Amino acid sequence: MRAGRALRPLLLLAPLALLVAGCGVAEPSEEKATDEAREVARTVGERLYGQRPRTADEAGREAAGMEGVEVMRVDGTSSHDGDGLELVVRTSGTAFNSTFDIEEVTVRRCFAVRVSPRSEWREKPRDVDCPDSLPLVFGPAPEPPQLPERELRAKLPRVPEGGRADEAEVRRVIAALDMDPAIRSEVKAEDGRVGVLLLVPGDGFGPQDCLLARVDPGATEVWVPPRIQRMRGEAGCTVSNALHPAPPPH
Repeated sequence: MRAGRALRPLLLLAPLALLVAGCGVAEPSEEKATDEAREVARTVGERLYGQRPRTADEAGREAAGMEGVEVMRVDGTSSHDGDGLELVVRTSGTAFNSTFDIEEVTVRRCFAVRVSPRSEWREKPRDVDCPDSLPLVFGPAPEPPQLPERELRAKLPRVPEGGRADEAEVRRVIAALDMDPAIRSEVKAEDGRVGVLLLVPGDGFGPQDCLLARVDPGATEVWVPPRIQRMRGEAGCTVSNALHPAPPPH
């Protein structure tokens, strides 16, 4: 009888030992939820990754507009000044392990995200303590500068058929336009014609805002490329597209 009683606890412990052994590699729910929160913070770094300069307000506003992200602090003035910017963001993660949990485990954590030309792609955010303050609130983004389509159309030279477009004259017209300093211009001559690009640098995700023109013997044209050609990775907003327009999408 005594031997049977001694075996009984061992028999009861055996399934538990198998369960623990089988779940030994299982990640605790809080840790898994924290990993999920960290992954959300990592997407902030992905969104702000790149060589385009951003002010503290621009980076903070863009991060705060992302789903599930609260911006708690922004250190630095510009992504290209000194060590760049460091954003402290608060995100949340949820995990559930039916073996250990009665209900879902949700955590809120803060991470430091670096924004600099020296940042690495998918750089791991650093765990930090959450500030006691409330999340930062950013005002609406300023309206992008307007491209002078009507003025450009009116002032570009018309060249008769058989003639040659004058690059210097086109450059004088562009220089005389009353444009916002944020608008970038490019002029290129090729085979007696001149292409023009006016571009407002975008965020790298939405469509770019640009204007193309071509001064050709017998025809001067000004146009905005279709939206799909102005998306990231497309070549719609280039001076080459002004000289050799891509066919419109079907």
